[in-house]
Amino acid sequence: MPDLPPMAAPPSLPRQQRRYNRILEVAAGFARKGLQSVTLSEVAAQANVPLGTLYRYFPSATHLMLALYRHQLGELKTGTGPGTVRIHALSGVAMEIFHMRVMQPAVEQCLSQGVYLKDRDTTGLLREIDSLAERAVTAVCGDAAVARVLLPTVSGLVQSVRCRRLSLLEAEEDLKKACTLLMPAPRLARNSA
Repeated sequence: MPDLPPMAAPPSLPRQQRRYNRILEVAAGFARKGLQSVTLSEVAAQANVPLGTLYRYFPSATHLMLALYRHQLGELKTGTGPGTVRIHALSGVAMEIFHMRVMQPAVEQCLSQGVYLKDRDTTGLLREIDSLAERAVTAVCGDAAVARVLLPTVSGLVQSVRCRRLSLLEAEEDLKKACTLLMPAPRLARNSA
């Protein structure tokens, strides 16, 4: 990727936040196609924002797709309220992350090609994404080690589906099984009365 101008931080003013969110909403539609189909001028036109505004926040399609995924991870519901069984909560979060990646080929292309490079905006985005995903999984299972094992499993299953080695259904079943193996059900205490 050639040197690009730095990406501006997400806006803090309400009007700018609405524009920024509108860009991300439109980008979600483009994410369902391949990265080559993400045209920043079309995104700007559909979001009804000036092209310069879009470029200020997202200097490339890669920046836009990674920012979209970061936003989606930030919106994951990871609460484990009363009555929520932890295995089901873990499976639910893992499944959401899995589906976001499978259903958004442009995002997945950016993630699978993403490399940490010194002084690159994309490196910062990738680190944020990795951190958000780990926090989401850790929030429901209480163990960061589970997150560090489960998230690469998600990546492998996404690649297996994309390469047609596994069907979507098979990958979902494997992911549920991985969650069960990583978070075994609590053992019931035997009543010795």
